[in-house]
Amino acid sequence: MAVVTIHPVFAETPAPVQNNTVAKKERPVSENENTLVMNLEYGQVIINLRPDLAPKHVERIRKLASSGFYDGVVFHRVIDGFMAQTGDPTGTGRGGSGQNIPAEFSKEPFLRGTVGMARAQHPDSADSQFFIVFDDSRFLDGQYTVVGHVVRGMEYVDKIKRGEPPLHPDKILWLQVMSSEAAEAETDIAPPDFIEGQMNPSNHRKTK
Repeated sequence: MAVVTIHPVFAETPAPVQNNTVAKKERPVSENENTLVMNLEYGQVIINLRPDLAPKHVERIRKLASSGFYDGVVFHRVIDGFMAQTGDPTGTGRGGSGQNIPAEFSKEPFLRGTVGMARAQHPDSADSQFFIVFDDSRFLDGQYTVVGHVVRGMEYVDKIKRGEPPLHPDKILWLQVMSSEAAEAETDIAPPDFIEGQMNPSNHRKTK
């Protein structure tokens, strides 16, 4: 599949649609569970997720983040003045978690710090890859699913190395859903398995 270079898209093999016949009652999601903490080499980035705009995408990202799926994943496509894309564990731009999500396009504009879901040509092909826009990118409005916004640490996102792919790509050290305790802290947040003086993001389990 040809990749459209001006859009943050990627190609992957669509996963079969699963049909759950029994409806499950889900517990309410707290505000903290809609906040992601992403550690980069340069500093910590806080992302507020928007389930009001894209509930299915946000639920998937929360599950992947909680499993450690994004830990150690590189930013494989970073275009100056446009966006930084990540979320492919293969680092090629063609990988994912293997579970596509139906499009949840909205009228939310793609402004600086907006987090959107990358996809292939088909609208319902988003999976695990996401991108953060550096600047106003309203030409994406209504064509890609908005899942959140960077509310702290955008200056660290700005430092991510450029390239398609970068020669020495930056990576997500770890990305997790914020805990209740962390939400009350004013300082940077340690990962769940943090031991003072030691941090090994590779210990997190990857979701296949």
